[in-house]
Amino acid sequence: MIDKRVESFAAALAGVKDGDVILCSGFGKAGEPRALIDALAEIDVRDLTVVSNNGGSGVNGVAGLLKSGRVRKLICSYPRSGDPVVFDQLYREQKLELEIVPQGTMSERMRAAGAGIGGFFTRTGAGTRLAEGKETRMIDGQLHIFEKPLPGDFALIMAQCADRWGNLIYRKAARNFNPVMATAGKVTVAQIAELVDLGTLDPEAIATPGIYVDRLVVSP
Repeated sequence: MIDKRVESFAAALAGVKDGDVILCSGFGKAGEPRALIDALAEIDVRDLTVVSNNGGSGVNGVAGLLKSGRVRKLICSYPRSGDPVVFDQLYREQKLELEIVPQGTMSERMRAAGAGIGGFFTRTGAGTRLAEGKETRMIDGQLHIFEKPLPGDFALIMAQCADRWGNLIYRKAARNFNPVMATAGKVTVAQIAELVDLGTLDPEAIATPGIYVDRLVVSP
């Protein structure tokens, strides 16, 4: 019987180790698996690389994870979103590495990882500092740069509801990076608000099939 539920956040995050790449979904607070991220901040691991749309706000969620001192590098599109007090301090003190990736490029790099694609050429960032050290090619008279896939050791995502097989439905804007990160994680952990019976979910509404999800933890 397939049942991907785990009983605790500790069990959901079992296997996270020093140096892992952690994909954290969310666009601001929308779709952010706050409880999972907070639980990760309590685990004794170091030198994590966190991939997120932004660098967190205030002192909770991704910002709290940065503040815990467990993150060596942040890969994101918007490091300084609303109230970036934690990121600002760590970056100014040179305690945090930063890699800026344009939002669409970051999403496509994760999609490429999930699809098993070796990379892609894009015009975004061509001719700028973002292109330094990357392969370039002229395509139809336009300069392109080559971007590599961006997989994660763990993908931490959030969904509104799921069945025990791991089929997921997201709520409105919370969908954002969740589906693409689900495919790019070696281990994908979904924080869900509601667990429903098999057959309850409308197949046409399922955004992430259970084949991409390894663990489910309920956090109402």
